[in-house]
Amino acid sequence: MPQVLRIKDQPASERPRERLAAHGADALSNAELIAILLRTGLKGMNAVEVGKHLMARFGSLQALALASVDDLRQVKGIGRDKAVTLVAAFALAHKMARELQEESPLLDNPENIVRLLRAKNLVKDVETLQVLLLNTRRRLIRVEEITNGTVDTLLVHAREVFRSAISANASAIVLAHNHPSGDPTPSEADIKVTRDLIRAGQLLKIDVLDHVILGRKSETRQKDYASLRELGYFFQ
Repeated sequence: MPQVLRIKDQPASERPRERLAAHGADALSNAELIAILLRTGLKGMNAVEVGKHLMARFGSLQALALASVDDLRQVKGIGRDKAVTLVAAFALAHKMARELQEESPLLDNPENIVRLLRAKNLVKDVETLQVLLLNTRRRLIRVEEITNGTVDTLLVHAREVFRSAISANASAIVLAHNHPSGDPTPSEADIKVTRDLIRAGQLLKIDVLDHVILGRKSETRQKDYASLRELGYFFQ
């Protein structure tokens, strides 16, 4: 039988659980957080090393979150129970994102908008336009997914965007979509679509408050999103 290497056999300063308790989850790498879920490794690999192997195999948390139990079981060190644990962890994250929508959060700044949408958009591999329908107090009525594009193209018509806003009696909307490349910098098409929808909203007396593009942080990007309002593309 393969020898199991337990996390508790590591020095205390290297144990992910102790490090999380002492320094918080943000101090841990993705592999270390995964190791807490896995608990044990196999001969030659402790749980952290299995976590690193998983990240190398799938390349990103987004890809890992999309993996099925059978996909995960193809990775050395991941049996049925570990695979089920990982799938359950990502499922809980998705359910939490849905709960946040149901709590009618105040969406009066891009940080709150991104906090609501981040988890769901991390697992999208094509551009998807989402329209956040808001009441007069700028609280969420619901999120509508209007259209799916290709990997880097999104096509949308004003009537598709405002149909649901009118039926929900929304006072305002926020536009949001993801860039699967990870770079949230708006394209010329993003800017043009936004300005066209602002004009359409003015005719319908429905405010377009912002257009937020979700991506991922990098060594050169402090934020994982871009707000077209913050960038100065909105006008009265």
